[in-house]
Amino acid sequence: MSLPSLTLNETHDTSLRSWVQSANAENCSFPIQNLPYGVFRRSGSEEAYRAGVAIGDQILDLPAAQSAGAFSGFDEATRTAAHAACSGSSLNALMALTPAAWSALRLALSRLLRSGSAHQSELAACLVPQAQAEYDVPAVIGDYTDFYTSIHHATTIGKLFRPDNPLLPNYKWVPIGYHGRASSIAISGQQFRRPVGQTKAPDADLPTFGPCKRLDYELELGIFIGGGNALGEPVAMAQAEDKVFGLCLLNDWSARDVQAWEYQPLGPFLSKSFASTISPWIVTLEALAPYRCGWTRPADDPQPLPYLDAPTLRESGAFDIELEVLIQTAAMREAGSAPERLSLGNYRDAYWTVAQLVTHHTVNGCNLRPGDFFGSGTLSGPAPDQAGSLLELSGGGKTPLTLANGEKRVFLEDGDTIILRAVARRDGLPTIGFGEAAGTVLAARSLA
Repeated sequence: MSLPSLTLNETHDTSLRSWVQSANAENCSFPIQNLPYGVFRRSGSEEAYRAGVAIGDQILDLPAAQSAGAFSGFDEATRTAAHAACSGSSLNALMALTPAAWSALRLALSRLLRSGSAHQSELAACLVPQAQAEYDVPAVIGDYTDFYTSIHHATTIGKLFRPDNPLLPNYKWVPIGYHGRASSIAISGQQFRRPVGQTKAPDADLPTFGPCKRLDYELELGIFIGGGNALGEPVAMAQAEDKVFGLCLLNDWSARDVQAWEYQPLGPFLSKSFASTISPWIVTLEALAPYRCGWTRPADDPQPLPYLDAPTLRESGAFDIELEVLIQTAAMREAGSAPERLSLGNYRDAYWTVAQLVTHHTVNGCNLRPGDFFGSGTLSGPAPDQAGSLLELSGGGKTPLTLANGEKRVFLEDGDTIILRAVARRDGLPTIGFGEAAGTVLAARSLA
């Protein structure tokens, strides 16, 4: 995999501190070593959405910083990247640039926001508190592909339907994916009505139509594509991560009963397209470089075909990102109770890596474009409490979960809020946070 994704540079220096004091707090999700991108405006305003960078509990308003002349003293690559970031209400123009341009802008932002920066006085006026901001999807998403990268999830789900042969024959050979619906992807805070659809009970002769009864969440990471590739030109593993702008959180809500009836022979359709929730912030691969880890495949499993392999894959192809799912029911909110954890897992347990997904997606000549979006698929670990969905945690709906307040859940009920969180952390290094992706289930629309 090529530079800069594997390169540590001055932006990763653990001794760096910011003049934005909240960024220096212990376990802050957005220290100066993170600098994730998002699109925001002040809450309740009619302002245009614009690009920002999270720093501590603040957002650096990039167009305001540009207007203040903050980037004028940097090289042309930095000024070009800053101009692209400030163009319009999405990050697509920035995503379309090269990794070198992304790296140049990150370095400039790091220097501008460090303690002792000569630009502190003018940039202080360009900060907006995160608590006073609202967010939008950070890119115009042209296409969305959802993958199936957790072997633990695939095996657990497979056992529910095929106890003697849970994994389909191709799973260990090819990254499985399907094309999803980009139009219903929304930002954290999304509220959506319980989907309605056609279902068929196993013991019924005929299908019925009505509200979904087996609504579930799916813990995933989202992958935003950057520069893309030309139609007909596959991307080799060595260049795959150069096409990735960054990662975010993704909840790919699923109507399990609708899915069970519709998914054969072509896969999910209406069971997935009613809502998907992402976190506001995109964490760059450069920010995650210190949190890489080796990727392994059991020796008795098939090893990747040559086009899905690379010398650095085994050394540093995976990411050590802790993934958490929490629930807050309507009763919990009314009582003022904090959300309760449902599971805690890690992205390092994924069977397929980010680079492998990009390479496989393009191997037939498929062209990716800036702003395209991948879902990792439900991320579950090997332990039962690391499952990334209620379908797994409840044993296919057979074993209800009992919450601390005595409520029970097999699948989601109206009023439930699911919150996804993620952090990359390692001893001696700052915490790199992703923020959160929160979504709430509303009652189904009336069928009368």
